[in-house]
Amino acid sequence: MKKTSKKIVFFGNERLATGVTTTAPTFRALISMGYEISALVSSYRPARSRSSREPEIHQLAKDHSVPLLLPNKMIDIIDDLKDLNAEIGVLVAFGKIIPQAIIDVFPKGIINIHPSLLPLHRGPTPIESVILAGEKTTGVSIMELAKKMDSGPVYVQLSENINSNKITKQDLADSLLTQGSQLLINTLPRILSGTLKPIPQDDSTASYDSQINKKSAQLDIINKSATQLDREIRAYANWPGSRIKIAGKEVIIVQSHVANYEIDPTETPKPFVGIDNTLCISTKKGVLVIDTLKPIGKKEMTAAAFLAGYKNKL
Repeated sequence: MKKTSKKIVFFGNERLATGVTTTAPTFRALISMGYEISALVSSYRPARSRSSREPEIHQLAKDHSVPLLLPNKMIDIIDDLKDLNAEIGVLVAFGKIIPQAIIDVFPKGIINIHPSLLPLHRGPTPIESVILAGEKTTGVSIMELAKKMDSGPVYVQLSENINSNKITKQDLADSLLTQGSQLLINTLPRILSGTLKPIPQDDSTASYDSQINKKSAQLDIINKSATQLDREIRAYANWPGSRIKIAGKEVIIVQSHVANYEIDPTETPKPFVGIDNTLCISTKKGVLVIDTLKPIGKKEMTAAAFLAGYKNKL
């Protein structure tokens, strides 16, 4: 395909949530459409990282001979970026605030794919937060990056209906990234030509998502319902995970579902063996059925396999 005259610097790893994987469809699509990616800027650091897996996009950049920049501080590469003479930046899941001085390097600014219907779900965890809240609709926004987090004007949005009672973090990340990549490819020519103008967000209707930390991993069966705990298991998959002690063994719950039967609400919430030899946990409200789990230090297994070794300890 004939190369366009527009050069792009790509920022980020395309992992829209912590712990997910990606095929980097935006990076691939830009190359496929003939855009010249002058450099990939990544914030990846293996030491003390919440994920030790090197981003998939690094290998993709290597495969296409795209230079990789790994700055300790963004300002350290400002001269390198200026020398590239790129028209625009594209950012997908970078994980750090971009200084205004870096944004100003690009005549057309930096364009961001954000996985929410801005100004809703500003912040670092829009995908997890949608699942935790049990929302039925989310979406993706193509926005112009601004100094303040997720506050820049929006070029275009696309909404998506979801089944938040079943969808996982990986499922939602994949879906929104696919939609966002195509939306960016469709709108980028008009952004570059100046024929598409972004619309400022209404800050008065903005909502903000909180950071997730390791404390979020502990399943609170005393104070939370089975429905809420099931959402946590899907939202926290891979990191930070959802932990609980069953039969004296600390485990990470990988998959679960809410049972369609209730138990005596006066009983203290606890793990138990349920109907058809299922591994269950009674909660503040409702019963959570465990499908798969991972005992600490062991491989992931089915609940049936776990019960084979620990049933007599429940």
